[in-house]
Amino acid sequence: MIRKIQNITFPVSDLKKSINFYENVLGLKKTDEWSTYVTFDVGGVEFALEPKGKIDVFLLVDDVDEAYETFQMEMSLF
Repeated sequence: MIRKIQNITFPVSDLKKSINFYENVLGLKKTDEWSTYVTFDVGGVEFALEPKGKIDVFLLVDDVDEAYETFQMEMSLF
């Protein structure tokens, strides 16, 4: 059902300092940058930073309707 993690977004308090860290200290390749969002490639997974956002994980699935129904049923058990 889940083919891969497509994107992970993390909140940061200072976007410019965070870009510098991930690019120059960790050596990640920046793929896109906007005033409030930046993305890096990490082995084919898009890793993004966003000031004062929230953690988001986007999954690539074969059939979004089927995945939604399955997740809805399973989440009701929690």
